[in-house]
Amino acid sequence: CGGSVSDPSGLLQSPNYPGNYPNNADCVWEIQVKNNYRVTLTFRDIAMPSGTCQHDYIEVYDGPLHSSSLLGRFCSGSFPTYVSSSNMMSVRFHSNSRYSFRGFQARYSSIPARHNTTIQCLPDYMHVVVSRNYLRSQGYSAQRVTLNDSRCRPTVTSQEVVFNIPYNGCGTTQEENSDTINYSNTIRVASSGYVIKRKKNINLHISCKMLRKSWQQVMYAAEDTVDVSESQFGRYDMNITFYDSPAFLRQVRGSPYYIDLNQNLYLQACLRSSDPNLKVVVDTCVASPDPHDFNTLAYYLVRNGCPRDSSYSTYFSPSSHFARFKFNAFEFMSRHPSVYLKCQMLVCRLGDYSSHCYRGCSSRAKRDTSSAEEEVDVVVGPLQLRQGDAPSGSS
Repeated sequence: CGGSVSDPSGLLQSPNYPGNYPNNADCVWEIQVKNNYRVTLTFRDIAMPSGTCQHDYIEVYDGPLHSSSLLGRFCSGSFPTYVSSSNMMSVRFHSNSRYSFRGFQARYSSIPARHNTTIQCLPDYMHVVVSRNYLRSQGYSAQRVTLNDSRCRPTVTSQEVVFNIPYNGCGTTQEENSDTINYSNTIRVASSGYVIKRKKNINLHISCKMLRKSWQQVMYAAEDTVDVSESQFGRYDMNITFYDSPAFLRQVRGSPYYIDLNQNLYLQACLRSSDPNLKVVVDTCVASPDPHDFNTLAYYLVRNGCPRDSSYSTYFSPSSHFARFKFNAFEFMSRHPSVYLKCQMLVCRLGDYSSHCYRGCSSRAKRDTSSAEEEVDVVVGPLQLRQGDAPSGSS
């Protein structure tokens, strides 16, 4: 149960609904709609033990589960409606009592945020668009909109003022909090008066906050002149590529990738980010014949940084944005025509020796993330055995 949801609308419901849900369930749905939209969630049915909601309950969060405010926690009563302040909302269903009930059903949809200023956290820069009609309506000129670093100028069109603000330039500052890495800048809108001013200057504070599995975008206006609050969420830009040798010079571009049993397979994970102070490592890699199901029939190569397959090993990487590793094609493949890999990567601050990027193998049952540690899932494949070839030795 649970998982990532990206459709513009849909249904959420407890396991086995409308039948009774199982005990010891813990399901988390992450709903992420388009940028500059909000999520509205309405419950249509709730049948759970009433009372203190200590054992069986539903929680709704205004963004990712571990880093966002709790909008509500309940187990009975009227059917509430919640609206997110961003394009992301999380719903958690938990059960561990002796009794089982029908559970819940809820419908979500996306609605336009309808702001005059929008922000996107892209892999290399913050993309901010300010409406010129909005500036004119407030008595401001597009020619007086600048960044902290006045050398970084916006693109001004007939309709918009557009900034592409790099994460490592144009006065962007970095700050590390409990579970985020914040990139911040300020767009300044100056009043047009020279001798006297009848309007305050506006400071639009722009932030991209790197959270667990996502980027959070926050913008607010200071000095009580304009009240703007906008948050958006996105995903890391990460991919995994096969290479034909441990030199990692030539990518394997064919799909599916046809291989021999017990052949050495070389892979490189790459994080695309303009921040040079990030490090990526392989945390977990699991193989499955079904690219949509890595639970029913799964084979772990590495789990929580601990190798599970004797052929798994890592290689030195020339960049902290790369993680290189290898393993051998295995017997699993002799029973299934295609095999897919799902790898969970960890992204940490470079030099944060308290993070799992540096601590390596851990037998932890539940991750105790350090000050800035993110998880990203990537699926790669399929792998297929060459037709008519007998199992061979390592190549």
